[in-house]
Amino acid sequence: MSIGRLLIANRGEIAVRIAATARRLGIETVGIYSEPDRNALHVDSVERAVALGGATPTESYLRSTAVLEAALHTGCEAVHPGYGFLAENAAFARSVEEAGLIWVGPTPEQMSSLGDKVVAKQTAVEAGVPTGPVITAAPGFVPDGLELPVLVKAAAGGGGRGMRIVRTTAELGDAVVAAAREAESAFGDGTVFIEPFIERGRHVEVQIMGDAHGNVIHLGERECSIQRRNQKIIEEAPSPGITEATRSALLDGALALARHVGYRSAGTVEFLVADDGTIDFLEVNTRLQVEHPVTEAVTGLDLVEIQLEVAAGEVLSVSQADVRLDGHAIEARLVAEDPAAGWVPASGLISRFEVTAEVRVDAGVRAGDLVSSDYDSLLAKVISHGASRREAIGRLHQALRRARVFGPRTNHDTLVAILEDEDFGAARTPTTYLAQHPELAAATGPEGDARLALLLGAVFNEERLNRRSDPVWGFALSGWRNLRTQGQRQRWLDLTTGREEYVEYEFKTAEQVEVLVGEWPIPGDDGSLSSDRRRRVALRLLQRDDEAMVLEVDGTRWSVAVEACEGTVHTASSAGQASWRLAPVFVDHDAELVAGGPVAPLPGTVIAIEIAVGDEVEEGQTLIVLEAMKMEHRIGAPGHAIVTDVCVVEGDRVDAGDMLVMLEAVE
Repeated sequence: MSIGRLLIANRGEIAVRIAATARRLGIETVGIYSEPDRNALHVDSVERAVALGGATPTESYLRSTAVLEAALHTGCEAVHPGYGFLAENAAFARSVEEAGLIWVGPTPEQMSSLGDKVVAKQTAVEAGVPTGPVITAAPGFVPDGLELPVLVKAAAGGGGRGMRIVRTTAELGDAVVAAAREAESAFGDGTVFIEPFIERGRHVEVQIMGDAHGNVIHLGERECSIQRRNQKIIEEAPSPGITEATRSALLDGALALARHVGYRSAGTVEFLVADDGTIDFLEVNTRLQVEHPVTEAVTGLDLVEIQLEVAAGEVLSVSQADVRLDGHAIEARLVAEDPAAGWVPASGLISRFEVTAEVRVDAGVRAGDLVSSDYDSLLAKVISHGASRREAIGRLHQALRRARVFGPRTNHDTLVAILEDEDFGAARTPTTYLAQHPELAAATGPEGDARLALLLGAVFNEERLNRRSDPVWGFALSGWRNLRTQGQRQRWLDLTTGREEYVEYEFKTAEQVEVLVGEWPIPGDDGSLSSDRRRRVALRLLQRDDEAMVLEVDGTRWSVAVEACEGTVHTASSAGQASWRLAPVFVDHDAELVAGGPVAPLPGTVIAIEIAVGDEVEEGQTLIVLEAMKMEHRIGAPGHAIVTDVCVVEGDRVDAGDMLVMLEAVE
């Protein structure tokens, strides 16, 4: 049966990516969208789209009945679920097939068995795949005598949700409750289990593909060890950190499991490899993975195209002998989040989005889009491919440094810092990599003259806009007077680092400017000024318009892109990017005198309140649990205090900055 019209039951970058392959194959595409996504990129990537209404996933993309109705109403022959949402929902897959449509994925039976991680472990044992023990648990039931550390894990779903690392017995009960709650919210199934946690392992997974005629192949392995919150941010193929013997064992084990169940469509068999070479089977993801582009890069195959062929009943067009790996590929996930603040997701308007170079970009957003707290904060995947790992790193590094992503805070600086890190270059990247390199999460982008050029780009773009908006004196040089006076003084706040930058400038000509950078001299009690330790910079303004700022800083030329949005000025060059805000001349000190207590770090929903008025709390103790961007965020006490007021109730929607709890410090 051929597929002429396809419903893409997803959003964001994966929906855009599936639509691209379908369009190349001549397949008409139909999309779906929630109310916030009515003008999203994925909606414009399909021939037509159906409104689901609602804002949250539960109100929109998880409404399986509405999604199926959209496919039937528009005359689709098939449904591709992408990843996330309904992609591993066996009941939905079964309803699609019962409606006479093609499900682009494994059989519902395979999804049910392999999608349950406990059952998948048992199946792996039957197939002879190396794996460790599985220990059952549930809220209110926690087994004794466990050898710590352990991992509490959701039996359903994936993406790091419903997962907790536990290092002490006292934490175990709460971890089971929290993991079950998060799993229920994300996947509709709160079943959890416990397995041993390998502290310094490598996360290696094998891409498999099968058809309905009994043919199964592997497409090599990927390494995904660099993770935060149990979610991957950098993936590469092939794995740079395993031996050939381990590689053969992983590939053979994945094929044995796939043959054992007669696997159909794309899937991923995931393993943890310990330092001593011990292999522990983790799970099977019965869907297309986020990181599938690195496999496509080294094999030259389009996995979505093969999925569609297999779903239409065709025999696999690729045999195992046809699979050849070419070079090395690396993928970096560009995410709206703040690594330095515990990787808290960010939201807001994207004012510019440009990633160019010799790389592949799978993006789900564009300039003008609003990153919502209701959905995953992944903005795009940037994929490089080279003849060697070193070449792939270099290309990806260059592409990310030259990226222009202005708007909410992202992990851009951290990704660049990882690619520059010596341990990453040497492939010393176990799953503890980020924990061992906390400085990477605190990375703040360019330093030295590269950072100075970004600052001066903001300063003199602001000056240009001020001159242009002045209908009377706009023709004159900034700071012009009949008599010579001191230069123009400004104080700028670096929104990434929190540092203040003091700038004083004086125009000599329309092109030449003398700039002093650093804290200006302060008068003492006797009226004398402190010594002037500022750096004197010779600046030439070579080009200043809406397209670019070209500056010559002490003889070095910099091209700086500038974007001003809602009081924030974003600047970027070939060295990286930064965000600035011009500090007010006068400060309202009364506005700083706000009551004490934690505020919401991002928009979300209150799902648990773990304190009450009058409670005495200690530093770090959980007060409120927020759900945002499909993750739980625990809001802790900043210190020893008494709870004087709880400003929210369970189910409340809060915005970033909203007061959650009022506290009174205990001396």
